[in-house]
Amino acid sequence: MLGFYFLYFIMLEIIILISGIINLILGLVVLFGSEQKRGRVAFAFFSAMTFLWALCNFFLYSSDFPIFVRLAYSAGALVLTSIIFWVLIFTSRSKVKKYKSISVFAIGIIIAVLPLATDLVVNNIKKNIERGFDQDTGVLFSVYVIFFLFSYFFVIFKLGRYLRQSSGQERSQTRLILLGFSLYVGCSILLSFILPLFNYLKLTDFDVPSSLIFVAFTTYAIVQYRWMNIKVIAFEFLAVLIMGASLFEVFIAEDLYQRIYKTALFLILSTLSFFMIRSVLNEIKRKDELQEMSNQLAVANSKLRQLDKAKSEFISIASHQLRTPLTSIKGFGSLLLEGTYGPLPDTQRNALEKIYISNERLIQLVEDLLNISRMEAGRMEFDFQEAQIEDLVQEAADTLELSAKAKKLYLHWQKPSVALPKLKIDITKIKEVISNMVDNAIKYTQKGGVTVRAERGSFFDHETREQKNVIRVSVSDTGIGMDKDELENIFNKFERGKDVSHYHTDGTGLGMYVGKKMVEAHHGKIWAESPGKGKGSRFVLELPVG
Repeated sequence: MLGFYFLYFIMLEIIILISGIINLILGLVVLFGSEQKRGRVAFAFFSAMTFLWALCNFFLYSSDFPIFVRLAYSAGALVLTSIIFWVLIFTSRSKVKKYKSISVFAIGIIIAVLPLATDLVVNNIKKNIERGFDQDTGVLFSVYVIFFLFSYFFVIFKLGRYLRQSSGQERSQTRLILLGFSLYVGCSILLSFILPLFNYLKLTDFDVPSSLIFVAFTTYAIVQYRWMNIKVIAFEFLAVLIMGASLFEVFIAEDLYQRIYKTALFLILSTLSFFMIRSVLNEIKRKDELQEMSNQLAVANSKLRQLDKAKSEFISIASHQLRTPLTSIKGFGSLLLEGTYGPLPDTQRNALEKIYISNERLIQLVEDLLNISRMEAGRMEFDFQEAQIEDLVQEAADTLELSAKAKKLYLHWQKPSVALPKLKIDITKIKEVISNMVDNAIKYTQKGGVTVRAERGSFFDHETREQKNVIRVSVSDTGIGMDKDELENIFNKFERGKDVSHYHTDGTGLGMYVGKKMVEAHHGKIWAESPGKGKGSRFVLELPVG
């Protein structure tokens, strides 16, 4: 029978010590690893007091010193004092007033001192024949009990009220803490107060281990809602476990030499653990900072996308609204120039021709803007048909021949001697691209002229490892040319050459951008080449055959 009791108390001591260590670990995790700043120090202090309480109860059973009975009562009072302080901070939306903090600690310290310095709470402490101690209650033991009950229900009341006021993840976290603390309080009241009233004392020893219920629920909240980084929890748990084992070795040392040696080892391990934990925390802090920056960039990017979408929608609406009056101006202007409403004096005709030309430019701008908004919104429609590329080039050359002659430039269209393969393309859009290439060449050429070629070519596709056939349309001029920077940016939105405004002031920098997008929709390519400033340039359009 004695062997059973011995084993029982050994297991009880281990359980009490483990519960205290777990509480201490949790406190360190909150102090160093919590993302929630509110009440970190207060919760760590509560965990440290719980560890102290467990340690006093551990020595109460494993030593012959009655002082540990008094220390256990005092530590219990400090545990409740610290948890009241933590709950005040946790449930407060603003800083806790100083007089509240002072009042809580003043009352707690008085209650803690009573069993330690007087016989008013416990007295007549005697060693139990089995293990531990027996004691009688003093005249103020009821005050001690009332303090405990008040503390329990005060914490439950504060957490319950905070639960009703909170929402979302904060509400879920508070619910878990409240549930865990309520179960712990229920067990504590049952084991320490109700059962002893009926002289049933066999389960009172499990009051301290019952705090593991609260720890378990709080730990679940940590893991489930990511209050703290789990990597820190695991690392600190391992570190404290090693430190705990090392500290335990100090207490069971057989002589002074071993105690000094094991104390030194404990201090070394503690120092190493501290620096390793700090290193892990710094790494996590940097990772969190990078994650925060990434989140901020993601939010900014999302807002930019929304603004870009709103901009595209605005341009589309505005362009549609502009198209109707511009078309009307063009129609009536054409009728006036043709003499439908009667002959016009030369001065009026000249003015009307300028209006007509400017209106044509505006119509082209509106069309470009509409095309951009359609492409960016994914609403661009294509009508693919089989066509002969030479016919499209011929139309562009015929249309722009007068413009070239007006500037005294030549426009040579070197038609291939053998018909090229037909292409499946959107005729209107590819004709617009070719016309824009020829028109730009004429605009930015002052002497010489423009040469247009169409030819069959091929290239090796490194992705498919196949030879691909293409049709190339090239437009070469003897104009102002471009430098390397201009070649890289010429196909960007609203981008024009550096000095082009000296030669042509009405450009918008949209034609090449729209053209490139249309060519890419045909799985083709378009690019520009130039030996340099003043040496002319060459634009090449390449479309796949088949």
